[in-house]
Amino acid sequence: MSTFQAPKGTYDLLPPDSATYLAVRDAISTPLRNSGYGYVETPGFENVELFARGVGESTDIVTKEMYAFETKGGDRLALRPEGTASVLRAALEANLHKAGNLPVKLWYSGSYYRYERPQKGRYRHFSQVGAEAIGAEDPALDAELIVLADQAYRSLGLRDFRILLNSLGDKECRPVYRAALQDFLRGLDLDEETLRRAEINPLRVLDDKRPDVQKQLTDAPLLRDYLCDACKAYHEQVRELLVAEGVAFEDDAKLVRGLDYYTRTTFEFVHDGLGSQSAVGGGGRYDGLSEMIGGPSLPSVGWALGVDRTVLALEAEGVVLDLPAATSVFAVPLGDEARRVLFAKVTELRRAGVSADFSFGGKGLKGAMKNANRSGARFTLVAGERDLAEGVVQVKDMESGEQEAIAVDQVVEVLRARLA
Repeated sequence: MSTFQAPKGTYDLLPPDSATYLAVRDAISTPLRNSGYGYVETPGFENVELFARGVGESTDIVTKEMYAFETKGGDRLALRPEGTASVLRAALEANLHKAGNLPVKLWYSGSYYRYERPQKGRYRHFSQVGAEAIGAEDPALDAELIVLADQAYRSLGLRDFRILLNSLGDKECRPVYRAALQDFLRGLDLDEETLRRAEINPLRVLDDKRPDVQKQLTDAPLLRDYLCDACKAYHEQVRELLVAEGVAFEDDAKLVRGLDYYTRTTFEFVHDGLGSQSAVGGGGRYDGLSEMIGGPSLPSVGWALGVDRTVLALEAEGVVLDLPAATSVFAVPLGDEARRVLFAKVTELRRAGVSADFSFGGKGLKGAMKNANRSGARFTLVAGERDLAEGVVQVKDMESGEQEAIAVDQVVEVLRARLA
């Protein structure tokens, strides 16, 4: 066993399980790629100030969970705890919003880092696929993103997830609600830290998961009762578009999400099969974030879906993905001449788009056939001196067990046809 182990709260992704993660990433990104979203990749670390300003000084993410450090050159950096601020920063830096085609639609995939208490479904390093539509204020854009996430989950075979929906208002109506909520919170029996948070950002208190806090929040004022007419109309249009598309959702007046930058539409995807870590993804509109990080006014909306959580949701529902075998053909050479000939055939098969592997290490027939079995290949090619003298290769169907001799120069053509 190695002296070193993965850091606490992290995990290694290895075959065969990694194939499921790749399939989940692909299923989430496919609807985005089909809807005009281009791929973006950002650094794994950014300036600390980007997250402090964007995510919010009072959030747990910034105050407790961010991996922050100082470089040898004196720069204050942080491993990215979420994707939106980085993607928006990259889009602004590249002036994508000035190219004339708004919204700028981007999708991304990567690892994110938060110093949390590790438990099932909550890691210190986790994987997400996200989407951002930057520079347009349109209820249809909010609805599009929710529809695409719903489509992605359904394409994986998930059925037992729920979409929670709320509106957080805007800079006109949110301050009025904020003041009413603060008045309410000041009258509760809360600890000093929570009261301090209530003064900075009272909406964060609504997101507190502690039962003794939640019990006191039963009669808290609801944001929906404070929405201005414009926000009410906007939210109603989002709801109508989702209903028209047959996307089921639940109105959740207490949904606030854990990031300060959200405005108006906010939503969460939850799966009841995951216990306390029920959120598999979520997002919302963040109309003021661009200005918070020094950019122009660019109303935007986006989401991030957890790959790890989605895999757990699939397990909870007993959904087994139909994954293609990593190897379709496995070649077993017996002798040096066969090794040369079959290596050439494997290379030819790969060039023809067939996944093929080779018995390396000079194993005997028995050991090599065990490897062929483990590879999951549908067909095995076996050749020895006698076969090559006759100009053939033995092709074994690993499902039926049938074996037949095929002319060496016809092997690729025959296998391609059978695998098709």
